[in-house]
Amino acid sequence: MSLESREGRNPRFQETGPEKHNTDNRKVSLRQRIHHFTWAWYTLTMSTGGMALLLSVTPHRFPGLDTIGAIVYIFDLVLFTCISMAITARFVMFKGTLFQSLTHPTESLFFGTMLLSLATIICGMQKYGEPNVGGWLVVVLRIVFWIYCATTFLVASFQYWRLFDGQHMPILSMSPAWILPIFPVMLSGTIANVISPSQPDIHARDIIVAGVTFQGLGMMVSFLMYSSFIGRLMQSGLPEPNSRPGMFIAVGPPSFTALALIGMANSSSVFTASIIETAVVPADVLKIMALFLAIFLWSLSLWFFSISLISVLAVAAKMSFHLSWWSLVFPNIGFTIATIEIGTLLKSEGILWLGSVMTVMIVAIWLFVIVAHVHAVTTSKIMYPGKDEDKEEEYAGIHQE
Repeated sequence: MSLESREGRNPRFQETGPEKHNTDNRKVSLRQRIHHFTWAWYTLTMSTGGMALLLSVTPHRFPGLDTIGAIVYIFDLVLFTCISMAITARFVMFKGTLFQSLTHPTESLFFGTMLLSLATIICGMQKYGEPNVGGWLVVVLRIVFWIYCATTFLVASFQYWRLFDGQHMPILSMSPAWILPIFPVMLSGTIANVISPSQPDIHARDIIVAGVTFQGLGMMVSFLMYSSFIGRLMQSGLPEPNSRPGMFIAVGPPSFTALALIGMANSSSVFTASIIETAVVPADVLKIMALFLAIFLWSLSLWFFSISLISVLAVAAKMSFHLSWWSLVFPNIGFTIATIEIGTLLKSEGILWLGSVMTVMIVAIWLFVIVAHVHAVTTSKIMYPGKDEDKEEEYAGIHQE
């Protein structure tokens, strides 16, 4: 994923020898390694927060599962705090790196993963906090939702403007990571789905309308990106092995849109009295529409999931850890929750069991990637000069650090 944005035939994006440096025995200080602590580390927290959300909705439950989910959520909060402190240390210790990270053709794409992490934290506040702390959190969630919508919309607009204005990345280098700037605002619909049931009707209506608006925006932009991605695959083939897990990012937009539409439709009774007067109950009509549209979108996620899975398995033996491996988790969490939501609305025990099996598989992958992540840090596979999303900088200044 990170390497993809420098692939293609444009010399500007060609690799210039990191593998040669990977084989030396150079000792790099902690300070130098912090210099290469990038925004992509938030892929860890967006996946862990998503895991907590998945555990809260998985259909076949057992005693203690809620407690396990709460522990995972607290673990996510700790990780988010630690990662935020580390990346802040980088920006404080190395002047100018904040601006560089936000304008770098690769690393800047991953700024959105921090906002995606916040989205999972907000959803976790509703799932694990609101039932236990009372009504004041309902108000807090409502305020945070509107701040999140405004912030992510501005970020998406500015980031794409910056990419259009100055980066000029070739289509042959296209990867699903190009979707990441629009992903956070798209998850406004997922947040609306989660928090709207606890909100007063007058506020729930506004939240649902905003959720549909921004979910639609994210899905439509993703569709535009998909055409470029498919064109890139047809012209230059599959990404290199280490970048192929990033292909799973394409699974996310239709999955999260499907689950958001069903969830918001389930709360659509708030529109009945105030907007539409008819003999047919509008909430039921919206649920049927949401269900069919969700199945329609789910099929697209299934196709992207299948292609990505085959592509990864074909080169699994050649792959080494990169932060793009977290794409094996987060998008597929959305795919799993969408499956569960569809099964719930159809009252299909078979689909619900499929959702439970998918949950177990996602948990196993999450644990595997955590272990691989820790191992990569301890063996200098990541967070090391020339191996991260700031790679274009190469080794300039390593002795001056």
